[in-house]
Amino acid sequence: MKELINPVLNNLPVYQPGRPIEEVARELGLPCDGIIKLASNENPLGPSPLALAAMKKAAKKVHLYPDGNSYYLKNKLAEKLSVSTENIILGNGSNEIIEFVGHILINPDADVIVSQYCFAIYTIVTKMFGGNVITVPAKNYGHDLKAMRNSITPKTRVIFVTNPNNPTGTMATKDELIELIETVPPSVLLVLDEAYIEFLDNPLDTVSYVKNGKKNLLLLRTFSKIYGLAGLRIGYGICSKDIADSMEKVRQPFNINSVAQEAAMAALDDIKHIKKTRKNNSKGISYFEKEFKRLNLEYVPTYANFILAKVNDGQRVFNEMQKLGVITRPMGGYSLPEWIRITIGTPDENEICIKALEKVLNLN
Repeated sequence: MKELINPVLNNLPVYQPGRPIEEVARELGLPCDGIIKLASNENPLGPSPLALAAMKKAAKKVHLYPDGNSYYLKNKLAEKLSVSTENIILGNGSNEIIEFVGHILINPDADVIVSQYCFAIYTIVTKMFGGNVITVPAKNYGHDLKAMRNSITPKTRVIFVTNPNNPTGTMATKDELIELIETVPPSVLLVLDEAYIEFLDNPLDTVSYVKNGKKNLLLLRTFSKIYGLAGLRIGYGICSKDIADSMEKVRQPFNINSVAQEAAMAALDDIKHIKKTRKNNSKGISYFEKEFKRLNLEYVPTYANFILAKVNDGQRVFNEMQKLGVITRPMGGYSLPEWIRITIGTPDENEICIKALEKVLNLN
């Protein structure tokens, strides 16, 4: 069988997620309640309380298959965004929608443009479908949108842009985004991954482009971050009817489970939780920036719910901080071996993280 496996898989990298608390506890012999995880950009305040209540109620019906078309969730999202349900595609995490893009547009003759220091899944999915990855050098650790636009050729089928960017936390200006959206040729799908858009104070209204008939724009959003539902794996795309219809053809039946559907609908109404999360995140960013300056550590100013810090040997610092009960994310896999990425936690978690970092770097 090994000789028959698709040869594309031979050199396909495997995505490495942030390490779970339980795994680190087993490996290092530490108690789970003595470990904090600041590795995967999760909501440190937990899930929306309204979503929790909805999950408990939905759990009583998990013996039944979910609504395969997610009728009520689609309608609620459409109402919130002032678009048609025909403009909504749901995924098992926004990751699945990235894979849908591969199914409908990427093949061995297709070029896909990404930025240096972009989300790893874009490259993995492109290679999985045999496409050619065109990586444009970053500008100040963020996207150089002009250079990405200038890299388009007749073979280009997709451009992936994350804003704010993961893993660097950088953000493109509104003018840069507008220029890109309005000048990308109709034959190229522009995928704007907006997983962290809810953390922005005044983001560009990208949805208006879809409302006004922009055919080659796909916006990706998720319930994993600000809503605190990462474990339920639910994301959505906003796009033209033609793109959504094509993706529906490759979507697996029942890809959004019933508990996730109910939780997502409830979370959309939990304005209190969203405001509380944004406030905690803003305070946390200010705290880390102040502490990094005190410790004379270089960092990348962030617009998301995580921050990059330059620690000279990211893998070593990651390993040593784990032993102290703090899980961060080493950035070697993103060609940033001197850096670690730290999710903004609660005030107590942030303080524990800085104390551990000081100890590992011998700065205290």
